[in-house]
Amino acid sequence: MGVEIERKFLVKKELWAALEKPLGKHYRQGYLMNSEDRVVRVRIAGDHGFITIKGAAQGISRLEYEYEIPKSDAEEMLDRFQPEGTEKIRYRIPEDSGLVWEVDEFLAANAGLIVAEIELTDEDQSFTRPDWLDQEVTHDERYANSNLALRPINS
Repeated sequence: MGVEIERKFLVKKELWAALEKPLGKHYRQGYLMNSEDRVVRVRIAGDHGFITIKGAAQGISRLEYEYEIPKSDAEEMLDRFQPEGTEKIRYRIPEDSGLVWEVDEFLAANAGLIVAEIELTDEDQSFTRPDWLDQEVTHDERYANSNLALRPINS
């Protein structure tokens, strides 16, 4: 069983812009099912395709199963079944403890929005909070990628 435990934050744009960061990767994703108790996502990340099934959140944890699929299949599913979705550039920023911040600069309808997530191994796990983080939005459903696909936020 896969479990995702993550915290999500908005990003201070000025500090983020000044940060030296690694090369980002383009993501395109859409949702074949998007309900309160489950989400089925198709994603293209660079040259790879994925399908992901997520369960309802219990606190900051939820079931998650992700499988690589051919990129051509992911493109076809997104084009035929879910043209509305999100696009973003994702940056992976390692922290000293071995955890990694995934920072998404959204494009298209969500252009200007920057969100950082960190995946934890335990809900009570501590982590270093970089100065470029702003308010926490872990429990704010407006910032769930599945909601951003349907109701964009322009920041």
